[in-house]
Amino acid sequence: MFKIKSFIMVGAAVFASLSAINNAYAEKQVWEAADGVYKYSPGNGYASMFVVTDEGVIAIEPVNTKHAKGLLNAIQDVTDKPVRFLLHSHNHWDHSNGGQVFRDAGAKIVAHAEAYEWMKANPNPDLALPDDVWAGNRKDIVLGGKTIELHYMGMSHGLGMTVFLLPEVKIAYIADIVTPNRVGFAIMPDFNIKEWSRTLKEVEKMDFTKAIYSHSHARTPFGSKSDVTKTREFIQDLQAAIMAEFQKGTAFGNIPSAVKLPKYEQWAMYKEWLPLNVWRVMLDMHMGPFPWRPDHAYEGAM
Repeated sequence: MFKIKSFIMVGAAVFASLSAINNAYAEKQVWEAADGVYKYSPGNGYASMFVVTDEGVIAIEPVNTKHAKGLLNAIQDVTDKPVRFLLHSHNHWDHSNGGQVFRDAGAKIVAHAEAYEWMKANPNPDLALPDDVWAGNRKDIVLGGKTIELHYMGMSHGLGMTVFLLPEVKIAYIADIVTPNRVGFAIMPDFNIKEWSRTLKEVEKMDFTKAIYSHSHARTPFGSKSDVTKTREFIQDLQAAIMAEFQKGTAFGNIPSAVKLPKYEQWAMYKEWLPLNVWRVMLDMHMGPFPWRPDHAYEGAM
């Protein structure tokens, strides 16, 4: 039986891998995206965002205790205002650990109800349960005259997936569902491919011009909406290539090595992860969408 220590060791291995493949900005940790809006990325493969207002700071994505301490230090280097809120994008441990650092600093931890329920059912020594739990498709946090819109994206990746928008400066913070200039993460864990595509189409309709992505292999610190479109197109091209192999009669087990997407061969992890991406999407096309859950209670239950 796996114990929680085993899960943590596996998580640490994945974290180390991400750090090794995404160190483009290790020499710099903080970038200002707009007046009072900052990206924090210490070269470990993860990026957070914080917003400074006259009444305090809103931080997004603690990642883990080490990252959270670095994020808090970065905030304190910019302002002496207290951190009022820490926001979670979704449930996964590799994004949601480390919250106690901000609770100890006086911040209220906020997450969508779906993420909260998963966190409660799947404790981790580095995970602090949220203080403020919200439900539905939209929540706004207003502090010091600045607004952050929290948009719940439904079933896509993980639970409680939330995209954050700052309407005044047209900046978005987006975790996991878009990673610029990289193919899908390994076996695309906990992604519903159909709903992921639907989510990306919805994000494309949102009003923003600049984006801070939790992971990125781009050559610039900030992305744009075009990265969302490119991710959606990658999924579509992958599905089309797999379908072409189905139609040619290629043996099921040979399809992952048969599929080539030259359009994306310059993207990070193309050689290493494209076959894994193919396996994941191919199984989804063969078996039906997964993971899946109903969006309502079953009325016929006895």
